[in-house]
Amino acid sequence: MPPRAAYTPQVPRLFSDTLKENIVQGKRSNVEDSLNKAIRLAVMEKDIAHLEEGLETFVGPRGVMLSGGQIQRAATARMIMTGADLFIFDDLSSALDVETEQLVWDGLDKEKNVTCIAVSHRKAALTKADHIIVMKDGRIEAEGSLTKLLEENEEMQLLWQGEQVPARV
Repeated sequence: MPPRAAYTPQVPRLFSDTLKENIVQGKRSNVEDSLNKAIRLAVMEKDIAHLEEGLETFVGPRGVMLSGGQIQRAATARMIMTGADLFIFDDLSSALDVETEQLVWDGLDKEKNVTCIAVSHRKAALTKADHIIVMKDGRIEAEGSLTKLLEENEEMQLLWQGEQVPARV
């Protein structure tokens, strides 16, 4: 429950406003340190540097159209700005390239006092997970560490090899 938990959907939406406002969501006081941290963890520094107006660039339906990965990372930065203890990601990295995805998960993994729940079938997320729940046909197929699941669970082995698309719940 907010403000202790924050959620980012697989296909997040941005408002027709500046990129900064999309991330800070109206917060006005003491936002610079939090904003810089959110941008760093969402791996957005280079993207912002390439925007003509930087953080003041208008984005969304009436502004600059960002790529799917940029939108996902802007939504991640927005979630980080909440200061929640629990971040819930629905396939955070589906539109990210492998390198950027790894950087995002590496940064989140280093954060103290933050718990992430991620719905994902991507290796970068799975390798960072302390505990994995494998779903099949809407039911829990298996759970445990990545190592254990790769040794013992055929569904996880197929998923890891990329031979099967994970079932949607």
